[in-house]
Amino acid sequence: MAETHLQGVEISATQFLEIWRHYDTDGNGFIEGKELQNFIQELQQARKKAGLELSDKMKAFVEQYGQNSDGKIGIVELAQILPTEENFLLFFRQQLKSSEEFMQTWRRYDTDHSGYIETDELKLRMFDSNNDGKLGLTEMARLLPVQENFLLKFQGVKMCGKEFNKAFELYDKDRSGYIDENELDALLKDLCEKNKKELDINSISTYKTSIMALSDGGKLYRTELALVLCADEN
Repeated sequence: MAETHLQGVEISATQFLEIWRHYDTDGNGFIEGKELQNFIQELQQARKKAGLELSDKMKAFVEQYGQNSDGKIGIVELAQILPTEENFLLFFRQQLKSSEEFMQTWRRYDTDHSGYIETDELKLRMFDSNNDGKLGLTEMARLLPVQENFLLKFQGVKMCGKEFNKAFELYDKDRSGYIDENELDALLKDLCEKNKKELDINSISTYKTSIMALSDGGKLYRTELALVLCADEN
């Protein structure tokens, strides 16, 4: 079915979702490695079978990732190369262009600070990896292009609840119940030192700006910081 959709002159939102789920075989929110190579091969075959040439964007994509076994793309990158309906593509073009903007948007929609946003549109449901009808921060972050998705950097350093609470209390030096920008800076520096493979100490300013976008008037409460640093223990 996915290969048939790839033959289309224009791909609907529903077809796009089917294509995405077909090639993201492990459901981790990315098409990568063998998944990506399979997609490229079947994309070329499908377009040829339909008598269609690859678009310029498709050709550039194949050239960039065709021989790259370590390649990885997110849902935004896929939307940019497939001939999707214009109104669907506009959704991605108009969405979050930076990690800071993403965090600000999350803060605006997660009004009850529950750590989730309810999903009621097909465009958003495709990010709901566990199909529970609501989006967590990590799920929603799939709206970001892979290179902009700073949250990917923190996947390898997330803590269990007990570890996170201990760290929060350690850096909340004035016991105010929240962490300010200076306290977050100290926390991030220590995290970078302990996790040099995952985090780049030269990017602390970017990490800090993005995370502080979740804050309430410069106050980063435990629940907001947990969205970034605390592993889901469900």
